[in-house]
Amino acid sequence: MQLNKGERAIGILDSGVGGLTVTKEVMRQLPQESIYYFGDHLRVPYGPRPKDEVRRFTEEIIEFLAQFPLKAIVVACNTATAAGLTNVRMKYDIPILGVIDPGARAAIKESRTGRIGVIGTVGTIRSGAYERALKRIHPGLKVYSLACPDFVPLVEQGLQHDLKTEEIVKRSLLPLASYQLDSLILGCTHYPMLTKPITKAMGTHVEIISSAEETAKELSTILQHQQMLSSNPNPTHHLFTTGDPIAFQSFANSWLDQQMTVEHVQLPSSKRLSMVD
Repeated sequence: MQLNKGERAIGILDSGVGGLTVTKEVMRQLPQESIYYFGDHLRVPYGPRPKDEVRRFTEEIIEFLAQFPLKAIVVACNTATAAGLTNVRMKYDIPILGVIDPGARAAIKESRTGRIGVIGTVGTIRSGAYERALKRIHPGLKVYSLACPDFVPLVEQGLQHDLKTEEIVKRSLLPLASYQLDSLILGCTHYPMLTKPITKAMGTHVEIISSAEETAKELSTILQHQQMLSSNPNPTHHLFTTGDPIAFQSFANSWLDQQMTVEHVQLPSSKRLSMVD
């Protein structure tokens, strides 16, 4: 039996657990929607990888998710979004959202002085995607970008509450101290899990911007416009990972504050992969 569009699920993908920040916000704003989440935990982090490799991984994951009845896909990974969504958007007839444009719009809305910082993975910062997105809307902005390659491993290893993490975050963000920022975009979906140490390092006068809320809001608008909102009072969620499903499940249960089941998946290219530290 074929499901109508409203009853189909939302696909969300990320290099690891970071996209769960977007998933949590989608669950909050759209509580009747079912979600299929894919965390490529085996191949995290994406940040240091070549753009073509990230694009290939992303296309492979979307192909896996597309076997399920979906009505939209969220690429909840800034590095994957920056690597380019044009090709996958042309292949599928459902909305495929990234997280960069929503994050840029949220920062512009909150900024008082037009001095905006962006932190992200090496791949995201190297791409210049946030600066282009910001200046496309507001050419007069001052944008200061900084790669923070230590942050994703901290989150993936569950060290966000470790005492050493605060010192690593503070040291990493020092280059931004002299720019008089009023807003800082967390240009990686892992980074909201480090919001407390980031806020402490930057000071309370700097507005911390996560794209998760704005991305969920944009998704909601698209689904409503296309009359695809679900009315299911009992949605079901499915989580997949290329890594350790037990570790992934533990993290997901804690972050989403509910019991989740996680299925291990071996993608074709995973077999010949060597991890990038």
